[in-house]
Amino acid sequence: MNTQNSGKKMFEPTTIVIFGITGDLAKRKLIPALWRLFVKGYLPDEFSIIGFARREWSDDELRVYVKDIIAGSGSDTSEGLADFLARITSVSGDFGAEESYRVLSRAIESIDERLGVCASKLFHLAVPPDLYEGIFERLHASGLSDMCAGLGGWTRVLVEKPFGSDWYTAQELDRKLGTLFKEEQIFRVDHYMGKESIQNILAFRFSNALLEHLWDARYIERVHIRLWETLGMEGRGSFYDKVGALRDVGQNHILQMLSFIAMEDPQVFEAEAIRDARAKVLGALRPIGKDDIAQSVRRGQYRGFTQEPSVAPDSKTETYFCIKAHIDNERWKGVPFYLESGKKLGESKVEIEIVFRKKESCLCPPGEELHPQNTLVFRIQPHESIGVCFWAKRPGFEMKLEPRVLSFAYNGDEAAENSPDAYERVIFDCIVGDQTLFASTQEVFGSWKFITPIIEQWDTVPMEQYEPRWIPNSNY
Repeated sequence: MNTQNSGKKMFEPTTIVIFGITGDLAKRKLIPALWRLFVKGYLPDEFSIIGFARREWSDDELRVYVKDIIAGSGSDTSEGLADFLARITSVSGDFGAEESYRVLSRAIESIDERLGVCASKLFHLAVPPDLYEGIFERLHASGLSDMCAGLGGWTRVLVEKPFGSDWYTAQELDRKLGTLFKEEQIFRVDHYMGKESIQNILAFRFSNALLEHLWDARYIERVHIRLWETLGMEGRGSFYDKVGALRDVGQNHILQMLSFIAMEDPQVFEAEAIRDARAKVLGALRPIGKDDIAQSVRRGQYRGFTQEPSVAPDSKTETYFCIKAHIDNERWKGVPFYLESGKKLGESKVEIEIVFRKKESCLCPPGEELHPQNTLVFRIQPHESIGVCFWAKRPGFEMKLEPRVLSFAYNGDEAAENSPDAYERVIFDCIVGDQTLFASTQEVFGSWKFITPIIEQWDTVPMEQYEPRWIPNSNY
């Protein structure tokens, strides 16, 4: 195990409880992330993992399952794997049964007794959102939500998106959660905020004097935020048919990217200031009413979606959307933000494109039809990069302009390639108690307040059918 970072970490003994450890999220993201954190020395010296699931597995069976996942992730398991696996125990039970929480409580207490301290507790809900409220209530009723009261250890809950299904359910869920846990205990996950390329937006904007004075409606014409996928359902048909593209990625990933681009300078790198700045932007999004929806929203469904496994044959669920949004504040007055996502499109990419206004005058060749515009693109995935398109003279006798790109890419950067992935950051920041990259209550409310009126009017928006591999043109 690499312990080069051990001197930098000041972690209490910690027990990590994963609800749904046999599910897809734990398999693809959580278990590999925990292993990488362990190898890099970014977990507490004394940590334990309890896998809580319906499946009746012994400790050894769960450890074999975890071992196979780690081996399949391509990680080097030559050192430390036996130690890592020995820290894993299994608890089987029904998430809705009180007896299951008594069994879980005894498993946690046995770890505390072995350590001789009341270890901090991290509960990660890697389960469908409709189970959240019941789990919150039973954690509280069983005393698990505050086991270390007065004994030094903390208790925190990691909640995956989506947080609610509209503004009303989000409020009710938050009200319930607020009666059981304090805000500093609640970590609402949007793993996009854990991506290095998203965090670099803050550094790029607020640590350089180059562009910030151009970052407003006087100089920016429009902003495009695209989350395109070439994949279809990939076994998620039942979930997706109930949720749709807008709830799946629009209310969270895309609006969080918007908040990073459009927020005001928080002045200090502190969680409260940054989250407050993001929340103010989301709260300033102009509602799209019934008089505006036809001009502001598009939705679509790829041909063949209704033939996907577990999708209703008459499904009206959107697999594509594009929203023309506006932020009603002085900085962004009149600037359209195009928010777009879709399944089975012709390209897989996540990017934010800022298009600057044309110059009033242009040193262009006589008769030149092209009036050049500069663009700035934050590429989130794949091939994370930042690129600025500017115009220069083409070599030769004639005065001809051509675009050139000045770019910074993470590819080949050793430090970037060894940086934590999104879920490593999520777990690490929760353990150290840093809420900067987690959505606050006000951010959740702001995003749902904007999205809910659109969802309520979906039936008034024509459903466009599109062929797989379609390339959208998001300009209205």
